[in-house]
Amino acid sequence: MAAENQSLEIHPMDQFIVKPLFGDGPLMWYTLSNTTLWMFLAVLACAAFFMLGTIRRADIPGRGQMIVELAYGFVRNMVESVAGRDALRYFPVIMTVFMFIAFSNILGLIPASFTTTSHIAVTAAMAVTVFLSVTILGFAKNGLGFLGLFWISSAPMPLRPVLAVIEVMSYFVRPVSHSIRLAGNMMAGHAMIKVFAAFAGVLGVGAFVPIVAISAVYALELLVAFIQAYVFTILTCVYLRDALHPSH
Repeated sequence: MAAENQSLEIHPMDQFIVKPLFGDGPLMWYTLSNTTLWMFLAVLACAAFFMLGTIRRADIPGRGQMIVELAYGFVRNMVESVAGRDALRYFPVIMTVFMFIAFSNILGLIPASFTTTSHIAVTAAMAVTVFLSVTILGFAKNGLGFLGLFWISSAPMPLRPVLAVIEVMSYFVRPVSHSIRLAGNMMAGHAMIKVFAAFAGVLGVGAFVPIVAISAVYALELLVAFIQAYVFTILTCVYLRDALHPSH
């Protein structure tokens, strides 16, 4: 009975443990870990995507060039429609953010891989970088006029101070929600896949239902990989718009 109960143990969170690549020593800031490896692979995948897709550029694009151009046009239109034409000068940075998150999410779907975007440390680093960058840019572009972002001039005068406090609080919560949303969604999906996989391994011949469920969740997670990259990027565009045009 003890052996049977042990075989039913499920540890869906084990896949998120950060481990050193070499040895079993403690993790330091300079330690090469599985997180480091898969972030590096995501960067390589981004570079390969653009290089291989545009290596044979032509007026009539092939499939690879067409996919690259679609990704380029999709993010460019997002930046222009959300943040305005004057935000296009920051398009390369936003394109990099979108592609890195998308490839990190997709690579995390490979069996035995590691999903870097499921870790709050990774997503928080990106979110805080976005937060500090747009805040510095807002003051650099508008000076103290950037504080107009928190002063809702269209509201009745008695409500403006109260709304200003609420706006300031919501502004500083941005990096928290920005990072938790991405990490939480990626972690939840992968944990669900691990649970179904554990049931499939226990049931043996009767594992048809968990396998079908795994296939369905994998398809959903592939969609979520792009959706979460899109959500993180479009929020970045919204914050950029606020930095460039702070007045309500």
